[in-house]
Amino acid sequence: MKKVLAVILALAMIFSFAACGEKEAAAEDITLDVIICQYGPNTNEWFLGKGMNGTNFVEKFESENPGVKLNLEVVSWNDVYTVVDTRIASGQAPDILNIDVFANYASEGLLMPVSEYCPADLYEDFFPSFIDQSVMDGTVWAVPDLASARALYYNVDMFEEMGIAVPTTWAELEEASETILDYYGGEVYPWGIDMTTDEGQAAFAYYTWGNGGGFVDANGNWAVNSAENVEAIEYAIDLVKNGYTNPNPETQTRYDLQDMFAAGKLAMCIAPNSMPTYCADKGGTVNMATAGIPANEGKTGSSVGVMDRIMAFKDESAPDQAARNEAIGKFLKFFYNPENYVGWVSMEGFLPAVNSAVAALVESDPSFEAWLDVLGSCQFYPTAKAEWDQVKQGVIKAEQEALNGASVKDQLDALQAALQ
Repeated sequence: MKKVLAVILALAMIFSFAACGEKEAAAEDITLDVIICQYGPNTNEWFLGKGMNGTNFVEKFESENPGVKLNLEVVSWNDVYTVVDTRIASGQAPDILNIDVFANYASEGLLMPVSEYCPADLYEDFFPSFIDQSVMDGTVWAVPDLASARALYYNVDMFEEMGIAVPTTWAELEEASETILDYYGGEVYPWGIDMTTDEGQAAFAYYTWGNGGGFVDANGNWAVNSAENVEAIEYAIDLVKNGYTNPNPETQTRYDLQDMFAAGKLAMCIAPNSMPTYCADKGGTVNMATAGIPANEGKTGSSVGVMDRIMAFKDESAPDQAARNEAIGKFLKFFYNPENYVGWVSMEGFLPAVNSAVAALVESDPSFEAWLDVLGSCQFYPTAKAEWDQVKQGVIKAEQEALNGASVKDQLDALQAALQ
C-alpha cells in the first residue's frame, strides 16, 4: 500500500511539474509588435483576414512558430510616418517595421543591425543591389521588403487610332499631348502627374533624372537645386499649366491616375509593373503597352526603382535579447519563404527581393522576367542618406508651391540651403 501511495505521489508531482512547465512556456511566449504598410486593397485581407487560402499571415505564422505571437497592424501610407514617430516618442517603437525610409531611424540609434537577427541563408538570398540600398556607415540596417519598377504605360488603341508614335523626348511628349487633346476634344487627359504627398518625390525623379539631374551629384552630395533640376521641374509644371495633364496633380495620386487610365480617360501614365493587375481588378479592358519614360533631348530616361524595407528596432527592456532576435529571424524566414512570399508579391503585382522567389513568379507570370531585367537598370532614391526624409518632403513641397505659382528655383534653393 505504501508503494502504491508513493507511486501516486510521484505521478502527481510529475503532472504538477508538467503543468508548471506549460505555464512557464506560455509565460515565455514572445510577442512582436509589427507594422505593415497598406500597399493596396488586398494587404489587410492577406495579413489579417482570409487572403491566404482561407487563413491569414498571423494565424499561419503562429501555428508554425509556437512561442512567438504577432501583434500586427496594417497602416496606410498616409498615416504610417505619424504613427511610427508617435510610438517612438512614447517609447513604444514597434519590434518590426515595414516602411520605405530607414536612415533617420538608424542615425538616431533606434535600429538593430540586420546581422543581429537575419538568418545567414536568408541574407544570401537577397539581391545584393537591394541590400546595398540600406547600407549606412558600412552597416546594413534593413532588408528589402519588395520592389517595383516604373515605366510609361500608354493606351495602344488610342495611339493607333490617332496614328502617332509614343513619345521618347519631352518635345515629342508635348506634341503628342496636343494631338490627344485635339483629337478627343478634351475628353481624354494626355499625361498623368502625381505631385501629392504620396509620390511627389517620384515625379521629381522622373523629370530630373530625365534631364541629367537628380537628388545628388556625381559625388553623392545633395544637389536638389541644380540647374538641370530647376529646368526639369519647370517643364513638368508647364505641362500642367498647358492643360496636358490631369487637372489636380497636388491631390490626384498615382491610384487616381491609374483609375483614369483603366477607364480610358488618360492616354499615358507612369506606373509600376502592377499596372495590368490593377486595371484588371478595376474592371478595365485597356489595351496597354509599356515604353521608356521620355527624357529631354540628348538625355537618357531612367526607370525608377522603388524599394521598401523591413527593419527591427532595439528594445533594451526585452528580458532575453537573443530569444527576441531569434523570433524576429523566424518572422523573416516565414515571410520570405517562397510558399508565402510569392503570394504576397504577386498579389499586388510587385517584384521580389529574394532569388528564391524568382523562378516561381516567372513560372506563374512570364512577364516578370522582363521586369527583372528592367529593375537592373533602375535608379533608386538616395534613402541611405540621413536627410532623405527631409528631402523627400521638401521636393514635394517645392512642387506643390510651384503649382500655385511660386518660383521653382527659389523653392529648391531654400531646400538646398536647409541641407547645408
